[in-house]
Amino acid sequence: MSADDAGDDRHANAGQDVIAVDADDTEQELVNRLDAHTGDGIRHRAFTCLVFDEEGHILLAQRSPDKRLWDTHWDGTVASHPVEGQSQVDATIQRLEEELGVTPDQYDEVELTDRFEYKRYYENAGVEWEVCAVLQVTLTDTTLDPDEDEIAGLLWADYDHLHENPQWYRQLRLCPWFEIAMRRDFE
Repeated sequence: MSADDAGDDRHANAGQDVIAVDADDTEQELVNRLDAHTGDGIRHRAFTCLVFDEEGHILLAQRSPDKRLWDTHWDGTVASHPVEGQSQVDATIQRLEEELGVTPDQYDEVELTDRFEYKRYYENAGVEWEVCAVLQVTLTDTTLDPDEDEIAGLLWADYDHLHENPQWYRQLRLCPWFEIAMRRDFE
């Protein structure tokens, strides 16, 4: 760490941009990622990908303790923001490989299944205000190589059981976007 970096407690992603969108997910402009997640936030494009095995289990991924928002919460399975010019499907394929070591030969297709808007504040650290696409993949090969900078833990869970008995999984502290995506998946 250089002397210039000493005392700089900005998150590593603070210099990145996200795509600000309207309620219909129409691109408005690029905004700084940190600005989009601070104060009242700025509505922006995001995605979450639910990863399943062929028996109907969902792969839950515990977010790294180094994450600024929802650190150590459990997600189903990867979530992020596409960059300018990148489709939700391409962003998902990229994040599956970066976070889990999952390559396209391990699944047949990435399916866009839903899209919703939500806004949630996290402690005193920030806010998520996203138009979130939900994508799903089913792994034919469940070999994983998780990036420890992104993922603190992995857990396969029966998806129907998780949805029907959320109180049994409270200790996992699920991410709000995953809870919404799961609820809507069963409606």
